[in-house]
Amino acid sequence: MSGLENMAEKKNLEELPDPVGWDAITAAFEKLYPGQEEPRHFATLIPWRLGGNDPLQGVSAYDGGDFFHLVSYGLSDLYEKEGADPDYSGYGLEFTMKLRKAGMGDESSELKCAAGIFNALARLTFEKGEQFFPDEYIYTGQEQGVDFNQRSRLTGFVTALDQAGTIDTPNGKVDFVQLIGATDAELRAVMDKKLTVRELVEKIGELTDYTRDSVVLGG
Repeated sequence: MSGLENMAEKKNLEELPDPVGWDAITAAFEKLYPGQEEPRHFATLIPWRLGGNDPLQGVSAYDGGDFFHLVSYGLSDLYEKEGADPDYSGYGLEFTMKLRKAGMGDESSELKCAAGIFNALARLTFEKGEQFFPDEYIYTGQEQGVDFNQRSRLTGFVTALDQAGTIDTPNGKVDFVQLIGATDAELRAVMDKKLTVRELVEKIGELTDYTRDSVVLGG
């Protein structure tokens, strides 16, 4: 490599913006899981801006003992401030999920599947402007489970504010919106106003557990 190429490469590196938003997300989760400086990470191979199919830049999975705690990178501004809202970073959120290890089957496949779910929902935000907030439900209408092998009773999600809460970053606030797996019957009960999302979360807990039965009669 010539001296000019070296200078050009150094210049390009220097021009890259600092990942201040990314670092803020990582710091929030390292606070929850001290010592886990290299969690499992599933990076997007082709960025969205270059024609890739996945809007998120990556998903990390921290080890919480009997569960994995996943967090997305890409719904908020990870580098420079881009979103128009002066108070919030990007779309103002990142997805999380606490996925119970028991009943997962192949861990790598299940974690990649969860990352795929994150990207599918993020695609709705990027393409259609749909946003996700705590205390909502996500009804898919599908009959198969959301797990990799599609054997679970869980077919959709309810949302809650994750224990990581809301953080302040140099680019604005970010809410960590946790996805919690729910059965078709549970989601229908919420839709029919027989239960609120918060009441359902109190019954099922915050772990997405592929082995559990429905807490609502009828599946």
